[in-house]
Amino acid sequence: MSFLDKDFLLNTDTAKTLFHETASHCPIIDYHCHISPKEIWEDLHYDSITQVWLGGDHYKWRLMRCAGVNERFITGDADPHDKFMKWAEVVGRAIGNPLYHWSHLELRRYFGYQGVLNAKTAEEVWKLCNDTLHRPEFGVRGLIGMSNVETICTTDDPIDSLEWHAKIASDDSFKTRVLPAWRPDKAMNIEKPTWPEYLAQLSEVSGVKIATFADLKAALSKRMDFFASRGCKLSDHALNTVKCALASEQELEAIFASRMNGNIPDESAQDKFKTAFMMFVAHEYTVRGWVMQIHYGCRRDNNIPMFERLGPDTGYDCINNTASSAETAEFLGELQRTGSLPKTILYSLDGNDNSAIDTVCGCFQDDDIPGVSKIQHGSAWWFQDHFDGMTAHMRSLASLGYLPGFIGMLTDSRSFLSYPRHEYFRRILCRLMGEWVRDGFFPDDMETLRGIVSGISYGNAKKYFNF
Repeated sequence: MSFLDKDFLLNTDTAKTLFHETASHCPIIDYHCHISPKEIWEDLHYDSITQVWLGGDHYKWRLMRCAGVNERFITGDADPHDKFMKWAEVVGRAIGNPLYHWSHLELRRYFGYQGVLNAKTAEEVWKLCNDTLHRPEFGVRGLIGMSNVETICTTDDPIDSLEWHAKIASDDSFKTRVLPAWRPDKAMNIEKPTWPEYLAQLSEVSGVKIATFADLKAALSKRMDFFASRGCKLSDHALNTVKCALASEQELEAIFASRMNGNIPDESAQDKFKTAFMMFVAHEYTVRGWVMQIHYGCRRDNNIPMFERLGPDTGYDCINNTASSAETAEFLGELQRTGSLPKTILYSLDGNDNSAIDTVCGCFQDDDIPGVSKIQHGSAWWFQDHFDGMTAHMRSLASLGYLPGFIGMLTDSRSFLSYPRHEYFRRILCRLMGEWVRDGFFPDDMETLRGIVSGISYGNAKKYFNF
């Protein structure tokens, strides 16, 4: 088998048929990403491949640091050409790393480059990519179009004006739907030094004077109404771990008042406030028919000097393996008890949580969406979105849940060149199903297999989010 040929990762005839005849033709629904709606509206054209590949990709920054590259060539002031040369040198030797596969898939799909990127070929790739990016059709809208992306959900703070989403929606010439997704972490993180300042901004945009916890909930509800008017159908939350620390309204108001007076709450008070916050927004999501995404299991910004120098999301995060399936189940159970459990997607950064998540999900399924699971074990996330991580995730989901009810892949990316990650995922999905057929675990029933593949690749997400 040749590297990255048309049958890349497809090791059975069944897998090849499923991918080439079904999965590869499905449009992309990218329901969670971090790309800029402003850049879509402006149809940004990149100056160089360095800008699009290395401008904000902490995956690549982390790999370069692991290879001993000086920070000047990563986030520093080195010339873009020199940064690319360093990246080519590193990725050209990154055997076993998904960035090797992703980078080469992007070179093939967008730039038609059939070779391999390394220190020897870096100059020719640099010239090819830059010449291509300077063509009129290679702005971000063109890249989205050639990727067959039907829907994009960005990640947006409650105070965001969503002006770029409105402008995109009014442009009939652009066919991809670009919707906001509600990310209220700054309103929830009561322990952050900037929290009072943030509440002042939220108060201004919502028109609600926030002096109590009840006021905060009223302001958030108004902003949710505004987001819904712009087509929002889902939320996203970044939690260290899921907690279920119940407290009375009086206790919560006391915690709120103390924080407004400048006192940072202790861990117990933080847990109570965040539990109440999450239960409130979950109820609002249920009323609105929104999906709740919960990402947990990450310990962020571990390198303090570099965090102070570069800020968050710069490659200094790690797995936080302290998540408790019991607390997650308790939290979801309390929502279920009060009739406030929305469609929910759970992601853990720790692959060891796969079985636990699948058993938790199984406790709260119902018939909301025939054929699609209401409580989803989200796609292998961040440090898990590689061959082994995706395979382990889907094996666990198939063993302990219902793989045909899975809503599939998302990019979780800041790059407009990341859509081949969906191809990567679909190839792994087809490979896994092909192996099960080959090994006698499932019959060679192509009608059923095609239906499962098309559902996971596209159809299930379309039904789940009601796009």
